[in-house]
This record gives sequence, C-alpha cells and structure tokens, in this order.
Amino acid sequence: MCGRPHFAPLQPTPADARSLPPSLAAVAELASAELALRSLRIGAAQAALARAHAAAERAGVPALQAEVDEARAAFQRPAARRLAAGHEQTLRLDEVAALLASDALVLDACRRGLRAGEAWLSLTRRPVLFALARALAEAWPGDVEREALIERAFRTRRPDETHRARLRVEIGRLRRIVAPLTGIEATTRGFVLRPHEGRSVAVLVPPIDGDEASLVALLADGAAWSTSALALALGDSQRTVQRALVELEGEGRVRAIGRARAQRWLAPPLAGFTTILLLPASLPLD
Repeated sequence: MCGRPHFAPLQPTPADARSLPPSLAAVAELASAELALRSLRIGAAQAALARAHAAAERAGVPALQAEVDEARAAFQRPAARRLAAGHEQTLRLDEVAALLASDALVLDACRRGLRAGEAWLSLTRRPVLFALARALAEAWPGDVEREALIERAFRTRRPDETHRARLRVEIGRLRRIVAPLTGIEATTRGFVLRPHEGRSVAVLVPPIDGDEASLVALLADGAAWSTSALALALGDSQRTVQRALVELEGEGRVRAIGRARAQRWLAPPLAGFTTILLLPASLPLD
C-alpha cells in the first residue's frame, strides 16, 4: 500500500467505540484503523489498533485477537519502494507517510501522479504523460535522452520523425500540467526536471514490480475502479487487465462487485474482519 489518499472518510470516535461491548468495540476500532490506513493517517491507525487490541483482549475471542495482531503486523511489512539517485529503499507504511509529508517532489507510481506537500497532480488518465514524468523523475538530477523518453512513452526502439514530433507535443502537455510543482527544461540530449523551491525528487513505486503490483497499488485506497479505468491508468488493454484481475481475485488480493458494465474492482479489507461485521451475533458481547 502506497501513495496519496483520495479522501478522508468519517470514522467512529474512540468514545463511540468505548460505549460498545468489547467484541464490537474491537470490530469498530478495526474499522477505524482500516479507514485511517486507506488514507495513510498512520498515527490514527496505530491508535485505533491499540484500542482494538485492548478490546479484543477484554473480549477473549481468539479469532478477533488474531485479526488485530495481523492488522498490526502490516506496519512492519514493506509497503512501497523509494527510488532516488539510482538507489532503492524499501519503505514501511509510516515511512511512506513521512515521505509524502516531506518537502520532496514525489512521483507516485502507485497512484500515478505527482505530489509536493499538500499539492497533488493526478496523471491517472494520462499514461503517456505519466511514463514521461516517471522517466524524468527517475533520472533526476540528470536529464533523459529523447530516444529513451520515446521508448518509455511510446514503446518503440526505432523512433522516427513522427515519434520525435509527438514527443515534443507530449512534453509540452506535461510541462503545462506540472507547472505548479516543477519545470521541465530542454537540454542538448533531451529533457530534465527542475522542481520549484529547490525540492529534491523521489520516486515511490509498489513493493514489487509488475502490472499486478500496480493494480493492487491503484486499488489500495479503497475506491472502486472499472476495468476500463484501470486499463487506461496502466496503459494496457482491457483484456490484459481483466486477466490480471481474475488472477488476483483467485488469490484473494482483489474483489469484484456488480456485473457486466457495472462491475467494479476493489481491494480487500486490510484486515479480515468483514465476516465478523456481517455476523456480530456470533461473538460474545460481554
């Protein structure tokens, strides 16, 4: 799980949860932690999980205690990788949140956009521009040759004048979109990022490579995505994305709601408490 939150949902307050029986209080706090994690509010998530742990201990339900422990363990697992100056660093959830809260210009390959402080520019629906921005961010503070940019954005190793002309057009579009956060300057070889206010540049990518990892990362905020929207974000065909989604669904890493054109894809809960929410009567209330 990595990237920028798309919303800050409402959640139960600690006082609300404390008024419930221990088992239901634990479930309520797990729900609060789930919502906080989706929006990368790490401190709030940790506090909610601490309260869930205490409530689960009072309830004395082994399955509930195991779910709380599993949710708490998520904080120690790799959540993303940071690429900077040719080096790669694995990040936990709290480290992802710290990077996004820093002064760095972050190319977020999980949510497909650029972030600097509170400012966020989405490139989810512009896969070519995102590919160009990522190539420039990965090379910073150096530049990227025009041929290399053409290969990354247009997926061809034999560029001609048509590709070079298109590159100039797409760089112009990207320059206008990212102008609030960074400049893009032409060099003798190609192009280079010039972030405003002397910011450094970091690239945030999923913890593992591949389209499946990118799909899981896009779904990590809890929003519902159509297959066509995911395909557009990744720059792949709907058929390719659909095959990957079916495989991920079989592994329990994504889930589908609706059918046909109304079908949407979601990430599973970060903890396995959905069945408990559906069957609260199966838990002892005292």
